[in-house]
Amino acid sequence: MQVPNSIQSFLQTPYTLSPEQVAHYQHYRYIKLKEVLNAETLDFFNKAITERVHLMNENTTPLEERSTYGKAFLQLFNLWTADEVVKELIFSKRLGKLASDLMQVDGVRLYHDQALFKEGGGGITPWHADQYYWPLETDKTITAWIPLQETPLELGPLEFSAGSHEIVEGRELEIGDESEVLIQQKLKITDFKHVIEPFDAGEISFHSGWVFHRAGANTTTEMRKVMTIIYMDKNMILKNPENTNQLNDWNTWCPGAKVGEVIDTTLNPVIY
Repeated sequence: MQVPNSIQSFLQTPYTLSPEQVAHYQHYRYIKLKEVLNAETLDFFNKAITERVHLMNENTTPLEERSTYGKAFLQLFNLWTADEVVKELIFSKRLGKLASDLMQVDGVRLYHDQALFKEGGGGITPWHADQYYWPLETDKTITAWIPLQETPLELGPLEFSAGSHEIVEGRELEIGDESEVLIQQKLKITDFKHVIEPFDAGEISFHSGWVFHRAGANTTTEMRKVMTIIYMDKNMILKNPENTNQLNDWNTWCPGAKVGEVIDTTLNPVIY
């Protein structure tokens, strides 16, 4: 499979953000943007990523026998290292520039990518903040959440607690039953808006590492297919890991990086 020239060209074309959109992201640390991917590009990468996930997936445990986290989705990492076609999306200047512009930085590196496929009948993705897992010095991190199809509420789209990056409580929780309960309780007594909305085809969201988010169950028989790309400021420094998950992430996603130095490894190229 080769990426058609029309799609290669589209992935180099900038998506113009308004000042209001940048301000929204800076205030709430999440934003949803419509028509980031056109129909041709979405359809092409839906097929390519689905194919790669089927090749990489080794999880054959029945849904009912998995933990809450295991029921949430099939999770495959760094597809770009295994698939030159998928790499075209991950390394896209269109998406990289969006990440850089929203964070208001001079450029972004790749932290890693993840395919998150929530099976038909799959459970909730519990409340959590991603950066609990990341040994990164600042909060200049952003995740592009890219549904590969139109995603109504029944499929379990991403939900956000808008502005919740200001909350410190709950940051020490890994994703699971405890994080779902305790963070839900905390958010109930705050003024942060819980945003639950479907995604149109081609619409994607961006959220920062400390924004709390979750996803509902997939109550359909269809697969909810999502690709994510995690970017960081191109000058991001590796910090001393604060938990075993951060130590594991250092060894897995930033191998060879040194504490106190810019994370400049072969797995963390500058995208934009």
